[in-house]
Amino acid sequence: MIPFVLASASPARLTTLRSAGVQPEVIVSGVDEDAALAVAESRYGVLSAEDVALTLARAKCEAVVRTEEPDALVLGCDSVLELDGEIHGKPADAEVATQRWRRMRGRVGTLHTGHWVVDNREGGTGATLGATASTVVHFADLGDEEIEAYVATGEPLHVAGAFTVDGLGGPYVRAIEGDYHSVVGVSLPLLRELLLELDVAWHELRAGTTG
Repeated sequence: MIPFVLASASPARLTTLRSAGVQPEVIVSGVDEDAALAVAESRYGVLSAEDVALTLARAKCEAVVRTEEPDALVLGCDSVLELDGEIHGKPADAEVATQRWRRMRGRVGTLHTGHWVVDNREGGTGATLGATASTVVHFADLGDEEIEAYVATGEPLHVAGAFTVDGLGGPYVRAIEGDYHSVVGVSLPLLRELLLELDVAWHELRAGTTG
């Protein structure tokens, strides 16, 4: 089994990978996201929502490689919600989450999840590459009481876009167009494609696989 590190504190990403048979080591990067975006924008100008997600995924992945030097493949991920051309990460507090949902209800947004992989294995390729998966999300038309009750659970404060599709927010997502796993936090099909570019087959990551 090829050693694999998830550079993310997200329980949903870890659960998704484990459900697919992968048992990564978790190393949280501690990246200052605002600082990372500021550096990127100083170099490249205003970033699109897709590039924001990819920039943060890369920053997390490379920070773990640089500070921890794991002998492994390392994956960093980050998600943002695009609504009316604006980019939203985790809401700062309950009031922001409530206002966000009042804008989102009955409407459509796009959830962008960036993925960055570095092959840091001893004798590995040293390659670094990434891509973003984008999924259209149709939100239910919630009443004010429903919004307040959902925000009161605390869940929206801990996730990009202030919603989940695999948790308490599931009843409030009418439909998605794209990869379900990407909305949860990591696109398994996209990750498989990135790994193939490193000449690593998905089954080589699965626990219990010897070859």
